[in-house]
Amino acid sequence: MANVVILAEKPSQAKAYAEAFKIAKKNKHYIELQPSSTFPDGATITWGVGHLVELKQPAEYQPEWKRWSLKVLPMIPEKYEFKVAKGKWDQFQAVKALFKDADLLINACDVDREGSNIFYSILRQTRVKSKPIQRLWINSLESDEIRKGFEALRDNEQDYRLYIEAQTRQISDWLVGMNASRLFTMLLKEKGLNETMSVGRVQSPTVYMIYERFLEIENFQPENFYELKGEFHSRMGSYSGKADFKSAKFEEAIALLQKMNITEKQKIPALITSVEKKPKKILPPKLHSLSTLQQKANKIWKYSPAKVLEVAQNLYEKKMISYPRSDCQFITPAEFSYLKNKLTDYQQLMKKPFEPASLSPSKRYVDAGKVEEHYAIIPTKSIPSEQKLAGLSLMEKNIYAEVVRTTLAMFHRDYLYEETKIITEVNKLPFKTIGKVELDRGFQQLWPAPKEKKNEAPPLPLVEQGEDVDAIVQIHQGTTQPPKPFTEGQLVQMMKTCGKFIEDDAESDILKEVEGIGTEATRAGIIETIKRHEYIDVTKNIVSITEKGKVLCQAISGSLLASPVMTAKWETYLRKISAGTGTQEAFLQNIEKFLNHLIEASPKIIADTDITSAAELSTPKVTGPIAQCPSCHKGELLERQNFYGCSAYKDGCKFSISKKIASKKLSAAQVKDLCEKGITKPIKGFKSKKGSTFSARLKLTAEKIEFDFSV
Repeated sequence: MANVVILAEKPSQAKAYAEAFKIAKKNKHYIELQPSSTFPDGATITWGVGHLVELKQPAEYQPEWKRWSLKVLPMIPEKYEFKVAKGKWDQFQAVKALFKDADLLINACDVDREGSNIFYSILRQTRVKSKPIQRLWINSLESDEIRKGFEALRDNEQDYRLYIEAQTRQISDWLVGMNASRLFTMLLKEKGLNETMSVGRVQSPTVYMIYERFLEIENFQPENFYELKGEFHSRMGSYSGKADFKSAKFEEAIALLQKMNITEKQKIPALITSVEKKPKKILPPKLHSLSTLQQKANKIWKYSPAKVLEVAQNLYEKKMISYPRSDCQFITPAEFSYLKNKLTDYQQLMKKPFEPASLSPSKRYVDAGKVEEHYAIIPTKSIPSEQKLAGLSLMEKNIYAEVVRTTLAMFHRDYLYEETKIITEVNKLPFKTIGKVELDRGFQQLWPAPKEKKNEAPPLPLVEQGEDVDAIVQIHQGTTQPPKPFTEGQLVQMMKTCGKFIEDDAESDILKEVEGIGTEATRAGIIETIKRHEYIDVTKNIVSITEKGKVLCQAISGSLLASPVMTAKWETYLRKISAGTGTQEAFLQNIEKFLNHLIEASPKIIADTDITSAAELSTPKVTGPIAQCPSCHKGELLERQNFYGCSAYKDGCKFSISKKIASKKLSAAQVKDLCEKGITKPIKGFKSKKGSTFSARLKLTAEKIEFDFSV
């Protein structure tokens, strides 16, 4: 009998796999399947809980590495060691026991590099060897797709190389993060800044892009410019136009009017010398990748990228959309076929019936050659019932509708309009007017009609070439505007397209090929990380850099840490590892050289870094007593910079309460309630690790703070 053990990445994924077959029994660690045509002897599905296995912390290699000190840098372990993550020992032990007894292991983690990393990290930690391994590779959690996938398993050769590549990146990020964070923290501390500085290969250049935009805005010098505008009155109505003239000098505008014998703000005859009408069209949008979905949702509803990923993941686990962490905007003929067959159902779902413009696949959307690991985000074959739709949150409804509409648009008509260009001559000085008339809303009918914009030009009147009109010309003064700060959606786009700003062609090309810094799956998390480290603020969807963020950027200025180039250099070689032409050892040797150079060069840069504003903000606060210490009952709780601490700490009382719990800042009044009553009033605005908000009370139990959900 073949004992087949399947490892899913998380419990929800394992549950979806199990539901595609008949379940024999289940417990909190695994699910057993009944024998079937796919698994004649049955199978066992178990799971990780995110990363069951992680790299050890510095102090676990050498005790002297526990203390943050410049003397111990760089910290380079002789051998990189892993451990079972805290709180996940029981699940790991269950997986280990199942792996030991297995005749065949199936890696059914997410179909990407990290999925490979999770599976092999766990396998190596179990010390189980010499087991045959196969790979499940699917993009949907629908039952029929799951069964097809298990009946067409892949071998693990390429999957294993992806793991080595992912592990190399993981170790390299650990080396850079652990060493550079301590380096800059300690150097800045010596200068008087009492802040922990988190530094990383992706997060630091992301902060630096925001800093560069801040400098562009701060250093922007507005300049006046002058244009000539004309107001024209025909028999059928009025319209306006603009001369092909723009100058920074008012005198030049006056000179041109004098040359053309035009008196400003005075009625003068004019002649329409040209009326051109051209039919134009806008093609339906491409299908969504995760980043385009994040950008669209951020623009429409101001949803953060992290929230969009969380909601899309929920819809995927509910079997409503395909794999959400996709960087692809194409599908294969197989997906097109089921979408075409279900077209009427999707139309009814959106209550938007239309006659399809074409039922043939277009290369704009359907191209198997451009689908690598995943295809675009599209609705699954499962058409949700009214009850299932009603059970979705508002965010889930919005994101699902956006995915379905964009998919339906592939079958819809182009948006058609007629562009009219009028040339009106005033004493031989031509003024150009452009307007458009909507002919067919086409695919745009799938979305709610846009609201009329303020100051939108009225439709052009019906005029003819050779027609005489009255004109009033005047000089219009405008002012150049600074660049706008990023929104969160634009930041995702900047991370993805930063390659086009790199001067070196080879580095630019690799960044374009790997689509910038971070991945579809990690960019949202990176933005949340730099928020958490207080390098940026996001207010009403506008991203701004903090004083702490400015200091970081000044400190890393000029180094690879400030530029996406590091990612380009890494990706160039990391791809060789998964291709079998590069080695982990060679790559890590280069990382060590980089760290040694960074440690040598950074003190000079820090010496010129202005920390004044950040240091003022980070000066520890000490206010009056808030409440008696609930631990020692002798000292009193005082407000410090980042926490509330006992005044008797010199006498050995270590009790403290962080100012921020689950991303929510606590007020002194809430801390007072917690200390005196043991519980707070309901508090809104806590954030889970996944980014979702929730409300709860805080309760003090045996000097530990816990959430109480009896709100």
